[in-house]
Amino acid sequence: MKTLNDKVVVITGAGSGIGRALAVNCAKRGSLLALSDVDEAGLAETVDLVKQAGAKEVRSDRLDVADRAAFQTYATAVAEQFGRVNVIVNNAGVALAGDLNDLSYKDMDWIIGVNFWGVVHGTKEFLPHLIASGDGHVVNLSSLFGLLAMPGQSAYNATKFAVRGMTEALREEMLIAGHNVGVTAVHPGGIKTAIARNARVSEHEDKAATAKLFDEKLARMSPERAAEIIVKGILKNQARVLVGIDAHALHNFQKFTGSRYEDVIATVSKRVLPNKKVV
Repeated sequence: MKTLNDKVVVITGAGSGIGRALAVNCAKRGSLLALSDVDEAGLAETVDLVKQAGAKEVRSDRLDVADRAAFQTYATAVAEQFGRVNVIVNNAGVALAGDLNDLSYKDMDWIIGVNFWGVVHGTKEFLPHLIASGDGHVVNLSSLFGLLAMPGQSAYNATKFAVRGMTEALREEMLIAGHNVGVTAVHPGGIKTAIARNARVSEHEDKAATAKLFDEKLARMSPERAAEIIVKGILKNQARVLVGIDAHALHNFQKFTGSRYEDVIATVSKRVLPNKKVV
């Protein structure tokens, strides 16, 4: 895929953050867009922005990516409306902070439903259409935390490592089958989005302090810059796209130190992570 002009691009989680920035970026490149989010107000704002950016055609739907039946219905409707699908960007994601021992099964089911099953649903439901298009691409948003683990992020790590593994295997499968479908796993570092503010936390976590740490210390890159890097990665058919200096630095650190990185991360985290709440 050398251009996104006149390509049908589907983006989940398009109501804010990276999803919104990707939608605007693709609109400027001449894409036809199918956008979805659970946040209808945010999605409506994105639709206005992509129209201002010159989108040729845009469809918007409220969609819970964890709802398999709803996703199946959605994929069918998108394919029928546009007649084809070229790109699926499985971007929708949520966060959950807390030590594994403190997390509830309910919250773990929630994050797995959105972050893992949502990506599986988007990939499986649109893959036949991408193959049929003769010029398709799957883009799955993993994370820097899909490359190395962090304390207090066990459930989030689990989903993002799973997305990475599934995506890399899918790329191999497409190559073996000879399908003209590119597959890219995206690993953003700290991007200025509301994911930490909208996260769930265990009863022992200070949500405000955790969000403040992310927003003030870790989130360095704008969603717009992240979107540009991701789109360039798609057009180069990169298997893996690292987004941000932090993603590159920590990925290289993990490769250099091997499993010893876990001891280093644990030591540093003791100094920087917010104190636990006494319940």
